[in-house]
Amino acid sequence: METVKYLARPLYAAALFAVVALTACSAPASGSAPSESATTTTADSSAAPTASASAASGPFGGYASAAEACAAISTQATGASLLPLSAAQGKTAELEHKKAELAETAQRVPEALKADFSRFNKVALAGLSDQSVYSNGEFEAAMAPVTGWLSANCH
Repeated sequence: METVKYLARPLYAAALFAVVALTACSAPASGSAPSESATTTTADSSAAPTASASAASGPFGGYASAAEACAAISTQATGASLLPLSAAQGKTAELEHKKAELAETAQRVPEALKADFSRFNKVALAGLSDQSVYSNGEFEAAMAPVTGWLSANCH
């Protein structure tokens, strides 16, 4: 019964985030840039996105388009909320793969989201060994800027 109590909060957070993420998945067309508030460090003079998937400094970070960035960030953030479930099921290889994908996404997100997503990544990983991050609101607080970015930039 104790395990159910510890998994209920992360699953609730995952469900809530999934709703927000799925709402945000209808991203702008690949030719349109993210909102002005999200691109404070990048001056984009052309309407076409750059195809640089390795540089995280473009308007879409390390992604070729807004749609690709929105889909990846949404998927990884949702997956991060489910990490404790994978850990509880003892799926070590799957857990390591998800942790690596989350770390890669943290490197590729747009500059405006980089610090917030990095913090979210750290809190999600901390939740694997200390599930109090779910009960004390730390996970939700770390997720808020990510969902805010998704809401503002992925329509």
